[in-house]
Amino acid sequence: MATTISRKGYGQVEPNHLSAQRNGKIYAQLPAHIKKGDNDAVATIAQLENGQFAKYDYANKEVNFSGDGEWLLVYNEVKVYDERDSYKDFAMINTNYVNGEIYPRLFKTDIGDIFTTNCIKTAGTGKDAISAGEDVSVGDKLKVSATGYLTVDNSVSTGMIWKVVDITTCPDAEQPAVKIQRIN
Repeated sequence: MATTISRKGYGQVEPNHLSAQRNGKIYAQLPAHIKKGDNDAVATIAQLENGQFAKYDYANKEVNFSGDGEWLLVYNEVKVYDERDSYKDFAMINTNYVNGEIYPRLFKTDIGDIFTTNCIKTAGTGKDAISAGEDVSVGDKLKVSATGYLTVDNSVSTGMIWKVVDITTCPDAEQPAVKIQRIN
């Protein structure tokens, strides 16, 4: 039976088993892409949520969605300073940072890695906003879209593939989420 995974606020991640926490394959020295001029066809990355994916484009000295290499999991340390806020209230938004530069923490994932997230399909638009959901069932396959969000695609057979292994809740214990395992 399909469950709609929509979210209030921003994406959340619970690292059930992420090998990067043990092997040190964590990247955090490059800023997210900022549009450099009129000839720059790529839009500025204005926001990155936990559970989204991005590419660590070392040749261009930036994090983006179009560089060479593998998709890496955005998993930033959650910084909320109001006791009324929680995981759902955190995203890296460029207007909150000096010169609009976001320096995300990216985790390389390996086959067998498992995490729980509600960051499916579309961007969060605010800490109290509801994002459009996607119907997800146990056994569905997920791939990373061009904007770094996981989407259901049961026909995918190459590249990075995640499999839904459980329907559960987010770390805030309030919202539906998927527990996923990397299978390719």
